[in-house]
Amino acid sequence: MIRVAVSGANGRMGRLIVERIKQEEGIETVAAFDLVGEGVSHPDRMSEVLSERDVDVLVDFTIADAVRLNAITAAEAGVNLVIGTTGMSDEDLEAIRSEIKDKVAAVISPNFSIGVNLLWRLIKDAADMLDGYDIAIIEAHHRTKLDAPSGTALRAAGLLQEMGKHVDLHAIRGGDIVGDHTVLFSGIGERLEITHRAHSRDAFVNGVIRAIRWVNRREQGIYSMDDVMESTTR
Repeated sequence: MIRVAVSGANGRMGRLIVERIKQEEGIETVAAFDLVGEGVSHPDRMSEVLSERDVDVLVDFTIADAVRLNAITAAEAGVNLVIGTTGMSDEDLEAIRSEIKDKVAAVISPNFSIGVNLLWRLIKDAADMLDGYDIAIIEAHHRTKLDAPSGTALRAAGLLQEMGKHVDLHAIRGGDIVGDHTVLFSGIGERLEITHRAHSRDAFVNGVIRAIRWVNRREQGIYSMDDVMESTTR
């Protein structure tokens, strides 16, 4: 049985993850952390609770200001990590990686959707073949999403920029949009659009569950959802 703790348990993703784990065999939620709410522990008690409840994996979907401390606390307790918090600076993300990589296994991704992770692969192939095309990334999310552009869009842009491509980024915030991402390749006389639309947050939860099962069996180090997908689709 994989013993899981969820940080940000009263957030949108946190609640869904806790509910899904109830339906999964071989996984159980033994601790939940958030600033307020019933049935949760305050993050200040994280070290104590992780030890008391013998947690195997901490799932963190909180905010950029909290995730670094949460990750370090879990690593010091020997608890593996699945981190989906976005909005972190490159410096903060690198600091988290360097501080935990020799202590625990961690899957860190701005998006746990299987479809989005495939999109990241596809756009690299397209960019390689469509030399000279203009590239734009258009993303849309619900009106309360804090970071813009999204972590998913920034990851897509980063992959393309590593290939020497110029990318225009556009963010839309409105209504209750779960998450749409389009990478647009515009040439003379044609355009190619590669789009992923999340119909519900179940798309992300599915990947989180896969990552929990996967990271529980890994050696120390920092991993991506690409690593998870490579191992679980062979």
